[in-house]
Amino acid sequence: MSRFECVPNFSEGRDEAKIERIAAAARTVPGVTVLDVERNADHHRSVISLVGEGDALVEAVFRMMQVATATIDLTHHQGEHPRMGATDVVPFVPLGAAPMEEAVRLAERLGERVARELAIPVYLYARAARRPERADLAKVREGQFEGIRATIGSDPARAPDFGPAAVHPTAGAVAIGARPVLIAYNVYLTTPDVAIAKRIAKAVRARDGGLAEVKALGFEIAERHRAQVSMNLTDYHVTPIHRAFEAVRREAQRYGVAPEESEIVGLVPEDALFDAAEYYLQLHAFDRKTILERKVRAVDRAAGGESLASFSERLAARTPTPGGGSAAAAAGALAAALGEMVLAYSIDPERPDAELTAAHDELDRARRRFLELVEEDAQSYDRVRSARRDRKARPADPEAEGAWRTALRGAAEVPLGTARLAHAGTERLRSVGPRTKAALGSDLATARALFRAAIEGALANVEINLADLRSAGEAVDVWEREIAALRAGT
Repeated sequence: MSRFECVPNFSEGRDEAKIERIAAAARTVPGVTVLDVERNADHHRSVISLVGEGDALVEAVFRMMQVATATIDLTHHQGEHPRMGATDVVPFVPLGAAPMEEAVRLAERLGERVARELAIPVYLYARAARRPERADLAKVREGQFEGIRATIGSDPARAPDFGPAAVHPTAGAVAIGARPVLIAYNVYLTTPDVAIAKRIAKAVRARDGGLAEVKALGFEIAERHRAQVSMNLTDYHVTPIHRAFEAVRREAQRYGVAPEESEIVGLVPEDALFDAAEYYLQLHAFDRKTILERKVRAVDRAAGGESLASFSERLAARTPTPGGGSAAAAAGALAAALGEMVLAYSIDPERPDAELTAAHDELDRARRRFLELVEEDAQSYDRVRSARRDRKARPADPEAEGAWRTALRGAAEVPLGTARLAHAGTERLRSVGPRTKAALGSDLATARALFRAAIEGALANVEINLADLRSAGEAVDVWEREIAALRAGT
């Protein structure tokens, strides 16, 4: 089943009891986890992050909206942040292999129910938008609660996608949509002058010619006697956190002020923080696999600590690793495990056959090694990416060129090891196959097919790296002969 994050924003940032009641409603739904609750008194807003599967997540958010509708009155609400509803915005965010199209369907399902049962008008936004202009949340929320209340019944452009052409008397309207991961990032300035913050926000946001995939507003944070540039980074791969911060810093210098500190609201992908660390520490050839916690997770996965569902989600995600080489190694692990099962049933415990027992033990060792190769392949590719960036940054540096070639050789050697191990497994099953139980013939055939897939997939990855080595002037004849021999052997 696909999993999604949902990050509903509520127009309540001061009454902790209300916020807890809203969050508690989600905790009553099995299969949904509340990951984080953030509140801001000046913005008078809270952001609650949930994760779960589709139907359960829709139910959890609906229950939260029921509580918000009953407890938040927008006619008495004043805060720095723009708002249109008690539940102001509800984005569904696909995780792992979850498709965006399914996130859109979740938004539509929730929107239809909210309109029907809570009598709240619903605007679909971002990837779920049914009108092009509603892809931009700022356009949907333009005029805020009071402006929408005055025009929703008379202006066709204000017609909601679901629900009545009239705002709920106290809960207003809501924007429900689907989008990729977004980072909410605020920078506090060394001034209380909100006019400066607003000028900086205009300079850095995309719609006014600033940074791509950045939305920004300037606010006065009275509690701290500071002005704030509040940003949404809608694609941190395009504009990372450090670039947004540096843009604010440069603009602030024009007005004789500076950033005092910054904050992240809600959850953030770890790679976004590593991007910033690499930038500020000037780590030009940093291998993220050397991070202690990632190394521990990799060891846990290699020891079988990761579920097949989790691995397949990592594999399906729009990330460079794990990729085909890791998948080939995983296929080898499944083949070895299936071979072990066939042999376990075929060995008579009263009179164990020495050859079958040896084959079983060999496949057991192979399975464990394949699991290590799953992670090693991802690590080797990450090293290639790092070396490629370094080589591009220092094109005339022999050391960078040498590191690039070394990384390529490593990236070829790892999948070649997968192919060798899978070939050995194939030969082992071929030799003992006639002595296994006939009833397990289909399992044996599946194991052999998986070994063949592991060999072909791994060799394809070897050849990709050999092409780069050949272009760099490296001799690859020995590698190519072994590839041909392994293919002939299958």
